[in-house]
Amino acid sequence: MEHRNVNAQHDQRMYAASGAGTALSADTSKVLRNTYSLLAMTLAFSAIMAAVSMTIGLGRGASLVCSIGALLLIWFILPRTANSSAGIGVVFAFTGLMGLSLGPMLYHYLAMPNGGTIVMQALGGTALVFFSLSAYVLTTKKDFSFMGGFLFAGLMVVVFAMLGGLIASMFGVDISAFHLAMSAAIVLLMSGFILFDTSRIINGGETNYLMATTALYLNIYNLFVSLLHLIGAFSDD
Repeated sequence: MEHRNVNAQHDQRMYAASGAGTALSADTSKVLRNTYSLLAMTLAFSAIMAAVSMTIGLGRGASLVCSIGALLLIWFILPRTANSSAGIGVVFAFTGLMGLSLGPMLYHYLAMPNGGTIVMQALGGTALVFFSLSAYVLTTKKDFSFMGGFLFAGLMVVVFAMLGGLIASMFGVDISAFHLAMSAAIVLLMSGFILFDTSRIINGGETNYLMATTALYLNIYNLFVSLLHLIGAFSDD
């Protein structure tokens, strides 16, 4: 009887230890909570700025300037301010500029006969992909760090392919099918990055919630734009 009690206590300790191993640490939970809170606020702010962009009729040239400015912020300013309160302002400035740059594209699609439906389908698809993949990582706590090399290589392929497509378009080559292929590739790539970036937060690979928010925001932004292209192309508009 005593032997069975000792075994039962041993099993309980082993179960508790295994449960503790799968639970998130306090620091990780804090980073995760701050990341999703800031991500929600920046997405809302970006949507407001996109509406402002459409209201004032922002041109494509100004949209490009906003995109370049946003990239300069996350390349040169955010790394220097990520550990200070100033970094929060940089993240909002970055997402605001990205929202402004989205205005002309949204205006183009909303001007189509079924433009509102196209945009809502892209938004719904983006939300579905993001929440599904994030929930999978949060539930299973799997480590997707092994995907880093593949994702980086895929990103480089897409970037150089798009540059090649841009050059081809300058010579009058029809690259409509190429654009669709690139959009589909980016959807897959951003889905992989959502798994990878969420996994890094869960497993302690990313401890700065400002950097984590920026990474997830870019995943969502590129996923939405690519889905918008695909849905618009296949909507008979």
